[in-house]
Amino acid sequence: MQQFVAKANVDHYIGLLTGSDLTFNSQMAITRLLIAELDKLAHDQEHLEFAEKRAADGRDRVKRMTEMRDGHPFGKTEREQAERLLVNCENLQTVLEDFCNRLRERGSR
Repeated sequence: MQQFVAKANVDHYIGLLTGSDLTFNSQMAITRLLIAELDKLAHDQEHLEFAEKRAADGRDRVKRMTEMRDGHPFGKTEREQAERLLVNCENLQTVLEDFCNRLRERGSR
């Protein structure tokens, strides 16, 4: 049951981090919560498929955000907003990729 709740929380935090333009403090707080939930899953490699799916979705998200940013001209407010969202997605992607790598390393031992 705890693993189910942890996975649901991971999805919830990913949604929060990608769904809106957060303040830096809010983003950091939610990222800490996300990492804590991922840590709960890091003890068992059976969660690798779950992690890899989130990482793959994240790669698609980064690609979409890059295209969205590139669709706005330099110097426009929309481009600056899209750039902030892209940075958030890239930071989130780093967390997800690191988690996948930890699980893969655990499985190769």
